Amino acid sequence: MHGSGFGSLPNYMKQSSVFPVETRLLSRRSLVAALAAAGACAPALAQFKVEVTGVGLRQLPVVVLDFRGEATSPQKISAIVRADLERSGLFRLIGAGGQSLDESVRPEMSPWRALSADALAAGSVTRLADGRYDVRFRLWDVVRDQDLGGQGYVVPQGDLRLAAHKIADYIYEKLTGEKGVFSTRIAYVGKAGRRYTLWVADSDGENAQSALSSPEPIISPDWSPAGTHLAYVSFESRKPVVYVHEVGTGRRRLLANFKGSNSAPAWAPDGRSLAVTLSRDGGSQLYLISASGGEPRRLTQSQGIDTEPVFSADGRSIYFVSDRGGAPQIYRMPASGGQPQRVTFASNYSVSPAVSPDGRWLAYISRVGGGAYRLHLQDLLSGEVRTLTDTAADESPSFAPNSKLLMYSTSQDGRDVLMTSTLDGSIKARLAGASGEIREPAWAPFQR
Repeated sequence: MHGSGFGSLPNYMKQSSVFPVETRLLSRRSLVAALAAAGACAPALAQFKVEVTGVGLRQLPVVVLDFRGEATSPQKISAIVRADLERSGLFRLIGAGGQSLDESVRPEMSPWRALSADALAAGSVTRLADGRYDVRFRLWDVVRDQDLGGQGYVVPQGDLRLAAHKIADYIYEKLTGEKGVFSTRIAYVGKAGRRYTLWVADSDGENAQSALSSPEPIISPDWSPAGTHLAYVSFESRKPVVYVHEVGTGRRRLLANFKGSNSAPAWAPDGRSLAVTLSRDGGSQLYLISASGGEPRRLTQSQGIDTEPVFSADGRSIYFVSDRGGAPQIYRMPASGGQPQRVTFASNYSVSPAVSPDGRWLAYISRVGGGAYRLHLQDLLSGEVRTLTDTAADESPSFAPNSKLLMYSTSQDGRDVLMTSTLDGSIKARLAGASGEIREPAWAPFQR
């Protein structure tokens, strides 16, 4: 969800119905979750373990051999590459039985053809005298017995995981023709004890770094189109206020602190402005504000609540949630304002829109049955809608920058977790934290 959402209330809020409307609408986004508190224990708790479930209909059989020298490396490169490829849903990993091979040796293909492998990757990890690591690999077409190229990276120890993700990206692109997303980043919000933390992590959730820690809630992170800044809402002023945070330096600036609530920031694709939800003139309505701040321009004029704006991929439209028809649904209007048109009809309650970077898909959360909140995907060309999950507490969908995966938060076995799903819902990966609650995932774009 983005900002003042219409989702179900957290447990600690359900015992009273006397909260003001705006407080109730913000409360679900306020109950954000953490993998770890700031401080010495953060690295241990901010680790994920990937669990992949489901079987795709068409998966490429691939072998990733153990890399020579990785047994003494701080990171097992081949295991990270395998997990990345498996999580994408497009590959079936064939066991190599612990065999290792480096990039300099041409493999004998016939044993791998007998296992129906289409491709094979091999490489090496070497520690250099200056403490850095030389990571190399090569990819082979097993069927055609062809060299598909390779790459090498000289990296400090802290970037070994990044090197592995880049290898997975290379394999993904060579075998599918599309860009991989494994070396991109995600952001999410957590709460451990009474402390809220905005985390930035690798796309698999590992290597989490704290961008901001606060005793007050942090909600609604949204990446800038260049992937260099995060807009988010902080309650540190005892009210929702929008900040823009430069991830590389930690510098931040106040963007919106008007009378009432300031919530749900969403970057325009050109990075020059953001749509926000403000209650400065009464009820919650949508406004457009320059990325450098200043006076916002009102976009909607309704008697209901308009919130959770997101831009279309081409920047010409804004999708948002409104109860103007009696119940929360998703609408679309021109980015400059204008007459909204309802988009969702499959449920009597639909919130948290996310538009794929390729402009084809709309993901959102709908309430179904007796009150389950499930992830849905709508084809914006045909209008066809499919339910992707069977869980009951899904929140905050966010597309991978190549539009091939969705990330969201949910509850499984009594724990808050981050998940990814293929667009057909057939393969899901659970990114489970060691402790705490996890909310508000946002997938960063490709770095420009």
